[in-house]
Amino acid sequence: MTETTAAPLPRTRFAVPGRIAVDEQVAARWQTATLTEIRRETPRAATFRFAVPGWAGHLPGQHLLLRLTAADGYTAQRHYSLASAPDDSGHIELTLDRVADGEVSGWFHTVARPGDQVAVRGPLSGFFAWPGDRPALLVGAGSGVVPLMSMVRHHRARNLSVPLRLVVSARAPEDLLYAREYGAESTRVFTRSAPAGTPVGRLTAAHLAPLLAERPAGGWEAYVCGSNSFAEHASRLLVAAGQPVDRIRVERFG
Repeated sequence: MTETTAAPLPRTRFAVPGRIAVDEQVAARWQTATLTEIRRETPRAATFRFAVPGWAGHLPGQHLLLRLTAADGYTAQRHYSLASAPDDSGHIELTLDRVADGEVSGWFHTVARPGDQVAVRGPLSGFFAWPGDRPALLVGAGSGVVPLMSMVRHHRARNLSVPLRLVVSARAPEDLLYAREYGAESTRVFTRSAPAGTPVGRLTAAHLAPLLAERPAGGWEAYVCGSNSFAEHASRLLVAAGQPVDRIRVERFG
């Protein structure tokens, strides 16, 4: 499946550290993305790295629209969160689960090879974006950690001093995306099996209490991403623990 597009446009411009200026006109255009690397994350998920020379830049937490076109002209489009931190490299990364009977994810996991091209448009949506200018409390489960990892990577790459904490939930260690990347800012929760000495069970108030207790000046901006049931559960826990409802941003799927 291939796509063509206009000539490359100027790369991302950084306005000030931690804040990215995005060219909205460029973001509205379809561009060619060339697959350059595939990295296995878990038995069911992989990260796909693309070269997009005309990428307009993005804010951590944003997503894009991806389009595949078959030889007979048939097209399929899907929205995917961006996993990569914004930078000036002309590359972006998506982490995709293989969905049973998934038309697009199935192609990526069974057919796609470096050199293949797709079309992308974005970045899209600013509601779930984190510019890096306020304390962020991130709570995600499964592939819901993808846009949150973009925030973590941005925080590290720009050496931001603003507080950031991440709580990530997975069924088991082998299902944990980006397992090697979690540091002192991260709390891991395993719902079905866990390493020796680690409790097993769903996210509880006890996981969030220490983070809310260290609430920074100005409070947290909370970002919750996961399935419908997880997003509802995590949001209720945050509200019960004192997080203002109007400072909880939720992105859900399924």
